[in-house]
Amino acid sequence: MVLKMSNGILTKTCYRSVVTARRAGIAITGCWVLSFLVGLVPMFGWNNMNNLRNKHNSTENGLIITCQFETVISMEYMVYFNFFVWVLPPLFLMLIIYLEVFHLIQKQLNKKVCANSKDPHKYYGKELKIAKSLALILLLFALSWLPLHTLNCITLFCKTCKTPMIITYVAIFLTHGNSAMNPIVYAFRIEKFQSTYLYIWKKYFCCKPSRFMNGRHNTICESSKNVL
Repeated sequence: MVLKMSNGILTKTCYRSVVTARRAGIAITGCWVLSFLVGLVPMFGWNNMNNLRNKHNSTENGLIITCQFETVISMEYMVYFNFFVWVLPPLFLMLIIYLEVFHLIQKQLNKKVCANSKDPHKYYGKELKIAKSLALILLLFALSWLPLHTLNCITLFCKTCKTPMIITYVAIFLTHGNSAMNPIVYAFRIEKFQSTYLYIWKKYFCCKPSRFMNGRHNTICESSKNVL
């Protein structure tokens, strides 16, 4: 979608030939598989089990563990590997990409319209709206996840610091709430997603007549192709 908004560099024909449904599916699957493997790293040994055994001079069978996140999961993993490798770099990269996207769109909007060319405001104004919506999602992601990662950094680097549990609970709640924010932002900011949500709602919850649904289905299928 970011590539599509950079239409000043890639034409629509080039975009459709490069970003196919198959390649998009492979990219999404790859992201999920990579996330799954990163999340499994503590199960492969990067955890606090050895420290707990050494501390209590106990074997694995005789070791009693308090069921708390910070007791089991290593803060080195959470900070150095999770935060410094898999959160901060992608966040800064996406920030740079969106700044470039906004720059390209603003550059196109500032161009004078030739007599034989289409009005750029009609197309790029729409792309600017989509870019703002996606930038809002990026901002919500940062606001939702950075507090918890900041608390993890405090726990790791400041052993004597004590964080109130209410602050920890709020930070955890924000990370879980982030997943619920995205569909809401999509529905209110992007018309194509709004139409799709409305279609699903009326089809599966309101049981609208098939005549209405068929008409909406054609529009949504076309919108889905454009979103990809």
